[in-house]
Amino acid sequence: MGGHLPANLNQVMSIKGNSDRQTGPGRDPDDATMPLSLYVHVPWCVRKCPYCDFNSHTQHAGVDQQAYATALLLDLDAELTGQSRPPVVSVFFGGGTPSLLSARVLDRIIDGIAHRLRLVDDLEVTLEANPGTAEAARFAAYRAAGVNRLSIGVQSLDDSTLAAIGRIHSAAEAVAAYRLARVAGFDNINLDLMFGLPEQTVGGALEELRAVIALEPEHLSWYQLTLEPNTLFYHQRPELPDDEQLADVQEAGREMLAAAGYRQYEVSAYARDGRQCRHNLNYWQFGDYLGIGAGAHGKLTLPGPVVRRRNKQRQPDAYMRAAADGAVSNERALAADELPIEFLLNALRLRDGVPAALFEQRTGLSLETVAGPLAAARALGLLADDPARLRPTQRGFDFLNDLLALFEPE
Repeated sequence: MGGHLPANLNQVMSIKGNSDRQTGPGRDPDDATMPLSLYVHVPWCVRKCPYCDFNSHTQHAGVDQQAYATALLLDLDAELTGQSRPPVVSVFFGGGTPSLLSARVLDRIIDGIAHRLRLVDDLEVTLEANPGTAEAARFAAYRAAGVNRLSIGVQSLDDSTLAAIGRIHSAAEAVAAYRLARVAGFDNINLDLMFGLPEQTVGGALEELRAVIALEPEHLSWYQLTLEPNTLFYHQRPELPDDEQLADVQEAGREMLAAAGYRQYEVSAYARDGRQCRHNLNYWQFGDYLGIGAGAHGKLTLPGPVVRRRNKQRQPDAYMRAAADGAVSNERALAADELPIEFLLNALRLRDGVPAALFEQRTGLSLETVAGPLAAARALGLLADDPARLRPTQRGFDFLNDLLALFEPE
């Protein structure tokens, strides 16, 4: 029986053939067009960390990765039914631990995405990896499948701290995973590192940061441990550094990162020039994204404009059974009075903020709807006095919760 090549087969081959290229900083944030990203959730981990409140589940022997890949692609088909979408600028495999996926399964998923969606030529494809699941052959196969950005969850470079926070790897294994990724050809790597960890001193936190900087990743996510309600640590609180110690770590750490050429562009994100995470920038600029996978979230702007948020079923088995019908657990359009805080909750996390015109373009509301809070924020020195840009001052960036509270609906 005869057949034909898919019209966008060149996209598949382009992803695989150019997985070693450097990706640029992404679209100009002043661009008025609405970008689109794709988030793919992989819900399994080797073990659930006591601080983690993400939708993750301990992987058991019966997990069928191919069945999950089928569900993901059925879910994506349901998302695309009857809709025309702009080209996708980024794909992000998050979790859970996506590096538990076999290279064969990941290759199938990426092929399926490329056959279903239009993709920009310099697509950013990120995969989160746990050092405890790192293998040289697996990293090389991920790169060959089309992944061109790796995000490795180091979290700490102190073995006793790693044990205290439930990580399954050692400091040496974290460094080894990074080096394996380099050998595999990855030239765009993020390292996740936390501070404010149990019994961590100021000196210890800064020494770990110094060691991570010495590895010279392109991007660093450096953030404070927070105790979320649905976690073991929330109910069995460990001994944590006090606020004064945390402030000292943050101030000294920012200076250290800046001196090493890492510019803070978001609350917990630091990057070398041109290496900001395009996928996360799209979130923070209130762009659109499809979410597929157990517990995935999506946000789309529909004609009107109407901003719709959609969540998928959280339990993997239930999600897979319902994937052909979209596996939607909750869907709603944001009310008009929710849109300002939804937009600003993201945009003001960015050190440089966003163009003021983006507010109207992406919410459909006039900036006059928040004229009072804007004036109050500027009077308090929390927002820059710049009519062309919504940008927090250094004070506003340091006291972001206070700044955002001004825009909360009454």
